[in-house]
Order: sequence, then structure tokens, then C-alpha cells
Amino acid sequence: MGAAASGVLILAGPTAVGKTEVALDLAERFEAEIVGADARQIYRDMPIGTAAPTEEQRRRIRHHLVGFLDPHEQYSAARFCRDALAAIRDIAVRGKRAIMAGGTGFYIRALCGDVRLAGAYDPELRNRLMREARVHPPEVLHAWLGVRDPVRASALAPGDRYRVVRALEIALAGGSSEEMRPPTLRESGIPFAKVFLDLDDATLEQRIRRRVGAMLSQGFVTEAEAVGAKAIAADAVGYPHALAYACGWCTDEELRALLVRTTRRYAKRQRTWFRGEPGVEWMSVTEGSWRAAQLARDALGWA
Repeated sequence: MGAAASGVLILAGPTAVGKTEVALDLAERFEAEIVGADARQIYRDMPIGTAAPTEEQRRRIRHHLVGFLDPHEQYSAARFCRDALAAIRDIAVRGKRAIMAGGTGFYIRALCGDVRLAGAYDPELRNRLMREARVHPPEVLHAWLGVRDPVRASALAPGDRYRVVRALEIALAGGSSEEMRPPTLRESGIPFAKVFLDLDDATLEQRIRRRVGAMLSQGFVTEAEAVGAKAIAADAVGYPHALAYACGWCTDEELRALLVRTTRRYAKRQRTWFRGEPGVEWMSVTEGSWRAAQLARDALGWA
């Protein structure tokens, strides 16, 4: 079974809706493996606050791009595209199908090829170039870009400081902006079908409250303290509030209310994002398994 032949079923949805359960059910039904599409579940040592798949679930079905990155390490949509496509191809080589599950809409859109990304991010090189931009007129940087990547330089105005600096970063990192663009499913000839799993507001609210209660009983505050406020991943939903509680800045009741409200708002943002997502099929999570299975059969030829 080749990657292009098997395709990818993408399951998105608001936090706490039940994506993991649907993904597991479908993975067992179609002999598939699961690729994460969550910008916080990628980090190690944060399983409680990010609601990452449990060890039992990961033994049940093989998962990719979950719990592999240090919380202090920078990640990007461009890197996600490369990592996800590598995982999808590896899955196909082993004769399995790929199901992607997660709620980070920008990652999903970038992987599908519905948004254009520049090349990889190099913080040290970016900082150096920003210092150069503060010292030299923009025309100097544009002339520098003209030497390193004349095609890209011809497409940019000399006064467009931000884009010139970004193009220089890519050129100095070892390639042109086109050469370093991350791969996409569409450009790779890999078919895909996108599903957004949802619930009515009242039921989703109940699930969010249950999740928050479970997080707190499982030791979420201790987990947040171990991650620390300086970690890049510490801005994930709920972690700043847990750290505030650890410092004595709010009560148990206030923390619980803050976590529920913050999670609810995040779910609302996810819904808003996916309303503008190209080609996505909306369906209730209560019927998600059988309807998504039918979509996989119709759109991807899964049997």
C-alpha cells in the first residue's frame, strides 16, 4: 500500500470533544496508526494538561508526534509538516493507513497545502539579522539578499524590512525560499479527507468541566510546576493559571473556574478557525466513527 494510494483521514475538533476516542476506534477498524496534530501534545512531560493519549492508548494503537519534544524547545508549523509527512510515509511503507488527530488548525492547514509557509526558523540567525536591520538601511539588506537569492529579492520591495530579513534568514540557512518550503500532502500527491467533530454547547461544556476535574485530581498543578514558567510550552492552555495557583495567587475554586473558562474559549477559537477551513466535513462526534468511516471509504477508497 503506497502513501498516495492510502491517503490520510484528518480528524479535528474542539478540545474535549472526544477526538482521541474516535481516532482509536477508526484506527482499529482500518488498521491505521495515529499522527498527532496538536501543538502542545508534542511536548514531553505534559500529558495531563494537554490531554495527550495515555500510555494504554498508545500501546493499543501506535502514535506519532506525541510527547517527543522537550518543553523548552521551539517548534513550528514548517517543522510539523516535515515531521508529519515523514511519519505518514513511514506508516504507508509498513502497510498501514494514517489517521491524523488534533485541534491545531494552522498545522493541519499547512500540511494540507492550504497556506504557504516559509522555510525553517533559526532563532540565532534571526536575532543576528534583526540587529543588522536596526543598524543598516533597508536597501543594504535588500542588496545583500540580491546577492544570495536574486529571484526572491526581485519580488520584494527594498523597504519591506520584515520580508527581506525573513528571506535573508532562509537564504543564509542554505537555500532559496522555494527550496526550503515544507512539503504538503497536496504537493506530494497524497489524498486526504478532513473531518471536524463537534458537539452541542451544553454537552461540550459538561465534557470540559469533567476534563478540568480530572486534570486537577491527576496532579496538573504539580505537572505545571515541573514544566516551569520559562518553558516555551508553558503558555499552553491552563498552565499559566496552574502556575499562578502554585504561587498562591488564586484559590482552588478560582483555579477550577479559570481552567473551565479558558478551555471553553479555546474551543470557541478552534470552531471559528475550522469554519474557514477548506474542504472540511462537519459531523457530530456521537456519530463520528461511522460517518468518518464512510467518508474514508468514499473519499480515500479505504475498505
